[in-house]
Amino acid sequence: MMKRLLALLLSALVLVACDDKNTYEEPVAPRQTLLMYFPWSGNDSGSTGLLSHFLTNIDDMEEAIRYNAPEGCRVLVYLVERKVETGIGGATNTYFEGSLQELKARGGKVERVQLTSYRDPDMTEAEQIARLLKDVQAYAPAPRYAMTIGCHGMGWIPATATKAVSREGAEREYWEYEGAEQTRWFGGMTAEFQTEIPTLAEAIRRAGMKMEYILFDDCYMSSVEVAYELKDVTDYLIGSTSEIMAEGFPYTEIGALLLGEVDYEGICESFYQYYMERNSYPCGTVAVTVCSELEALAEVMKRINAASEELTASELSQVQVLDGYDPCRFYDLGDYVNFYCKDAALRGEFERQLERAVPAAFRRHTPTFYSMTSGETDINAFSGITTSDPSLSPLVVDVKGSTAWWKATH
Repeated sequence: MMKRLLALLLSALVLVACDDKNTYEEPVAPRQTLLMYFPWSGNDSGSTGLLSHFLTNIDDMEEAIRYNAPEGCRVLVYLVERKVETGIGGATNTYFEGSLQELKARGGKVERVQLTSYRDPDMTEAEQIARLLKDVQAYAPAPRYAMTIGCHGMGWIPATATKAVSREGAEREYWEYEGAEQTRWFGGMTAEFQTEIPTLAEAIRRAGMKMEYILFDDCYMSSVEVAYELKDVTDYLIGSTSEIMAEGFPYTEIGALLLGEVDYEGICESFYQYYMERNSYPCGTVAVTVCSELEALAEVMKRINAASEELTASELSQVQVLDGYDPCRFYDLGDYVNFYCKDAALRGEFERQLERAVPAAFRRHTPTFYSMTSGETDINAFSGITTSDPSLSPLVVDVKGSTAWWKATH
């Protein structure tokens, strides 16, 4: 009898083991980690900048990944908010807190998991950005990393330059116009919250995590000066040549396209369709730059600069502008070379290389672009990327020679 009971028990254990084997699921190998990066976009005296739009962007990303998050892909969110704490005697203390969270999609629901926080983070310093990126690596290791950056933007132009011009009262920045439709610095409204592009590049190098792509959800960031500065730390750059309306990229539509096998053309098309259907100010420009093609583009541009004479005022007035400033800060690169380069063979070589660097399939624009400074402007030429080379703006002329692009092409 005892032997029979032992035999039955062993049979039951074998059946349980077999059942476990049949239901066991191998853990999904990590494929990609996306960091949505939202630094402080306001100032230190009350304005919260674009914070409410950032919160909507995060909600929209949740909606996008609720059912469509590819396996092995993780989404982390870094968001800076102003905090107020009450001390002894009712005294208040204001500080900034950056939080790192993960959006975890499970069974039609998305959970926000707090990973860590940062008190008064100075995200204008490469060391602090690198610290955040290393935390991302530690919490969500993956063979591929990508990044979206949401805030204000002013292309490559240094924060110190915009601060100087503002102090002189020569020009107002687009976020300073009241009563206009709001649009999106790489950072906040004042220089203490604005990050220089070389600083971002240095931070990514220090973290040792080259990006698959960087999506700038900020105004004026599809600039050849920006792309050339970042070409060694990201494979692709996604951005707008002009101002982006305050709601930014439509993450409900593009969220899943940013993950797994990234659909760059689909991202641009979804952005375009979203803004074409916008009731007020249906305006938007977007393009993707292939950073591995920028060195060759610079080589051709250097030969064009050596062989060409500066445009006359009449010629410059015909080049497509992609901002609302006067003088213009950001010109369409392809259209500029079309007027600037008189050598047809050299111009053709440039156009072919520009197509490799910013493929036509990765460019979209509405009939007009919008600027808080001047309203809507027609788009008659669009190569998907700007340059400040011919700009006569006081903000540009004294500092454009310091960019890596200028040094490589002059």
